[in-house]
Amino acid sequence: MQRIEFKNIISGIFNSYSQIFFSDKKAFAFILLVVSFFDWFAGLCGIASVVLSIGLAYWLGYDKYKITSGYYSFNSLLVGLGIGIFYAPSYPLLLVIIAAAILTFFISVLLEAVIGKYYLPYLSIPFLLSLWMITLSMRDFQALELSSRGLYKLNELYDIGGQSLVELYTWWTNLGLYLPLKVYFISLGAIFFQYNLLAGILIAIGLLYFSRIAFTLSLFGFFTAYLVYGFTGAEITDLSYNHIGFNFILTSIAVGGVFIIPSRMSYLWTILLVPLVIVISISFSKILEVWQLSIFSLPFNFVVLLFVYTIKMRLYKSALLAEPYIMQSTPEANLYTFHNANQRFDKAWHFPIKLPFWGVWSVTQGHDGKHTHKEEWKYAWDFEILDDENRPFRGMGTKAEDYHCYGKMILAPAPGTVVQIEDKIPDNNIGDINTTENWGNTIIIKHSEFLYSKLCHLQPDSFKVYIGENVKQGQQLASCGNSGRSPQPHLHFQLQATPFIGSKTIKYPVSSYIRHFKETFSLESFTFPKQFERVSNIEKNTLLYKTFHFIPGQKLKFEVKENENTREIEWEVFTDIHNNSYIYCKDTESFAYFFFDGYVFYFKNFVGDKSSLLYYFFLGFYKIQTGFYKGLKLTDAFPLHHLFKKSSLFFQDFIAPFYIFYKAKYDVIYESADNDLSPSLIKISSVVEKSIFNKVVGKISYEVEITEKGFSKIIITDKEKLIQLKCLELSQ
Repeated sequence: MQRIEFKNIISGIFNSYSQIFFSDKKAFAFILLVVSFFDWFAGLCGIASVVLSIGLAYWLGYDKYKITSGYYSFNSLLVGLGIGIFYAPSYPLLLVIIAAAILTFFISVLLEAVIGKYYLPYLSIPFLLSLWMITLSMRDFQALELSSRGLYKLNELYDIGGQSLVELYTWWTNLGLYLPLKVYFISLGAIFFQYNLLAGILIAIGLLYFSRIAFTLSLFGFFTAYLVYGFTGAEITDLSYNHIGFNFILTSIAVGGVFIIPSRMSYLWTILLVPLVIVISISFSKILEVWQLSIFSLPFNFVVLLFVYTIKMRLYKSALLAEPYIMQSTPEANLYTFHNANQRFDKAWHFPIKLPFWGVWSVTQGHDGKHTHKEEWKYAWDFEILDDENRPFRGMGTKAEDYHCYGKMILAPAPGTVVQIEDKIPDNNIGDINTTENWGNTIIIKHSEFLYSKLCHLQPDSFKVYIGENVKQGQQLASCGNSGRSPQPHLHFQLQATPFIGSKTIKYPVSSYIRHFKETFSLESFTFPKQFERVSNIEKNTLLYKTFHFIPGQKLKFEVKENENTREIEWEVFTDIHNNSYIYCKDTESFAYFFFDGYVFYFKNFVGDKSSLLYYFFLGFYKIQTGFYKGLKLTDAFPLHHLFKKSSLFFQDFIAPFYIFYKAKYDVIYESADNDLSPSLIKISSVVEKSIFNKVVGKISYEVEITEKGFSKIIITDKEKLIQLKCLELSQ
């Protein structure tokens, strides 16, 4: 049995309540906890079921994170509330609650294994199955009595709080609200088996606090259902008296903002699915009447699982109806993270392919070229080395040796296995071409299934690898030559899906490279070099690479000076079970997740205290490439919820699925180095900007010096705040 911490138990209890609305907000959970105790006995049964499930999960050795997130106990909460509402207090009922909690936990685990392998959630199916079985079996338990609480509500309230409480309850009950809105609130309360207006209003307030998108979707789904009921002539009183309206609320939140990224299309699908929920509600109500069972949340579960599974089975994905890469804590976070990931990593799922050479080369023929690269072979590049006068050769250019690229080493663009080699074709004289052996000396490397690279027109007898050899990215392959259909020395480079020398090309990007202009540079990521561009791989600078090459177990220790106060902080680098690397600050319990491919360093996510220095560090070094190119400027963007306070985004959240007018921008500039060839000091600066309707409303500036010891100096300016950091230790 694993060690149980009290704070994890508390987190598990609270998250069991908020998990019902796909939330992890403690304040929202507290509201739901209070609502559940509107019927005191139901509240006790609910929390008792949660504690039993959490204890059982710990006892059996289940994942601590899932336990504390309420994953294994929120269904038990619903079962406990249902039992507490329907039955009167008694000692035999205690045994039933224990049995129900165990049964619900077992069903949750079973469904996690059965439908979890399809990456589907089990939602509240364990609650349904467990409560139905308990309800059917308890009809034979003569020691149990149905609850009479609520039948004489006014008398009960009078006994508790006298006439004033009765008058308050009467005022709430007779509150002059628009009838559909009143039914909406009662439907919200019914999720926790509290069939009254106040419960629903409190839950609506909590829902609004948790997520503006979820709140909007709850209204959107419910009132769409109300209109469809009226339009089709279905019995609207089912919503009023059977309290099944919460199915439309939960379905809309799940489809519109949790399992699908909030968008115009997700909102449209909430409309399209409402009639389906109505059909399921009416049809299954007829079926379950035979056993005198309520449908509870069956329509919600049925429709959401049906829709989510259908979306997952698509062959072609669409950004208009997209699933979250990683489920975030709110629909807003899902939306903002998705937009940001699309902007930063829209093609990063590609296997990383680098340019197959050292130094700066020019694209003398790109895709769909002027001379060759046509039709099924159009996605290819020709590379040469041009001098400052854009000439590919020195002297007269009558010999292959006159050409700058001739004899230069060609490199493996990515790790893989050599599958084809042709290396006995002689080089042409300048101006001649060999149309019989079109591709000339060639090497083909397999990088993954259906991804091969082909490098052609190589110099004969220059190959340094053999068929079947496993090669690393950057490994020397052969020399650039002039064989095949090649009037002058150059490198032909293409990606293809099959391993043959004459294979058709595929459109596939280069993962990252530097584009050279006359006096400036730009970093290009997962895109396609164009004709006449001068390009190179990132030439890693030792100082930058060493500074940002964080490895598990490494500790970062800084001296911090802020407002004349000096202190020391320490962070450590870890890797989690999913192989995600992060920097952790123990003092503030903050996590900064990052990714580094050896060339470009990215921070991906921050979780924790946004007043911590780790948060400032996350912002200031959001994206860094490890080559030094003076004047190079990188631009990136943050998910809005990382930079703006929740209160600031309040109005933006409501319309975020349709229009985003907030922006969170990041720029970094490579300022100077004390030596071009082997610098010992590099200066960079970065700026974080917040803007609303393109008007800047906040800025954080960074001045950074990097030496052999790592971060020699970091100066952070945030409004009137000035923070200076000096690295004391960068241990490996």
